Amino acid sequence: MSETPATEPEREQQGAGDGVIVTRALTKRYRGGQLAVDGLDLTVPADSVFGFLGPNGSGKTTTIRMLMGLIEPTSGSAHVLGRPMPRSVRAVLPHVGALIEGPALYGFLSGRDNLLRYDAADPAADPRTRRARVAAALDRVGLAAAAGKKAKAYSLGMKQRLGLAAALLQPRKLLVLDEPTNGLDPQGMREIRSLIRELASDGTTVFLSSHLLDEIEQVCTHAAVMAQGRLITQGPVADLAAGTRGRLVVTTPDAADAARTLKEQGAADVVIAEDRVSAEPPQDRDLAEVNAALVAAGVRVRGFGVERASLEDAFVALTGEGFDVAG
Repeated sequence: MSETPATEPEREQQGAGDGVIVTRALTKRYRGGQLAVDGLDLTVPADSVFGFLGPNGSGKTTTIRMLMGLIEPTSGSAHVLGRPMPRSVRAVLPHVGALIEGPALYGFLSGRDNLLRYDAADPAADPRTRRARVAAALDRVGLAAAAGKKAKAYSLGMKQRLGLAAALLQPRKLLVLDEPTNGLDPQGMREIRSLIRELASDGTTVFLSSHLLDEIEQVCTHAAVMAQGRLITQGPVADLAAGTRGRLVVTTPDAADAARTLKEQGAADVVIAEDRVSAEPPQDRDLAEVNAALVAAGVRVRGFGVERASLEDAFVALTGEGFDVAG
C-alpha cells in the first residue's frame, strides 16, 4: 500500500526534529569569504533554559540573527517552533520574544510610552488591555517606578530591562536573549536570573546567549559551546562539566613549598593565591600519594581536595583557550 504524501506542514515538522530550535549544518559565509557559522547542528529542548556560550567572534549573534529570520543562511537549515526559518518568519515570530544586540528605543519617549508603541505595533495585541499589559511588563522587570522617565535618561541596565519588558508584553513559547544582563549591577543580574527561571517554570523555553560562564552555570539547564564559528559541544550543563577533571586545591601557610612539591609530583598549571595552591592533578599519581609527598616535604597541609570542575574548566579543556570576556 502506497504512503500518502506528506503535507507541507508535516514536511516542515519532520525536518524540525524534537527541539524548539533545531539547526542542521547551518552555515553563514559573508562576502569576502568570512565563515561566521560553520555547519551548526543545534538542538534546544522544550522547556529548557539553554545557554549559548562563546567568546567574541564565535558566531553566537550571527546564529541568533539567522534563527530570527534577520539574515539568510548560506546553507543548511534552521527550524524554530517546528517551522523553517526564515521562510516561516511571519508565523513564528508572534510566538517569540527577543532581545538582540540591545533594545531599539525612542529616547524622547518614556519607558511606558516605548512599550505602548511596541504593543501597538503587534497586530495580535488587544488595544483594550494594552495599558494593563504594559504596566504588568514594567513591574515584572522592576521598572514600574521609572516608567514615566524618558528612555534617553535610562542607564544601560535600565534599557536592557525595558527591552526585556518589550519581549514579555505577550505570552511567548520561546524567549531569545542576547547578553540580557549586559550593563546590570550584581543585584540586577540576580533579578533577571530569577525572572528567567520564573519564565521557564511557566513553560517558556529560554535561549540565552552570554559570555558570562558563571551566569550560564547558575541559570541554565542546557548549554552549547561555540568557538570560531563551530559547535564544540552541547548538552545538560551538569554533564558538560562532569566530563572535566576538577582542580586540586591545597590550603597551607607553606604555599611556595607546596607548589614546588606539586610540580615534582607531576601536577600542571600550579597557581598560588595567598595560602591557597591550585593545580591540575597529576595524571598518573594517586592523590593520597601526592598528599603524603606534601607532608614528607614539611608542608603544613590544612586543606586538601579536588574541587568540582566548573563550566569554565570545561570550556578551557574543550577549546584549549581561556574565555574572552569581551564577549
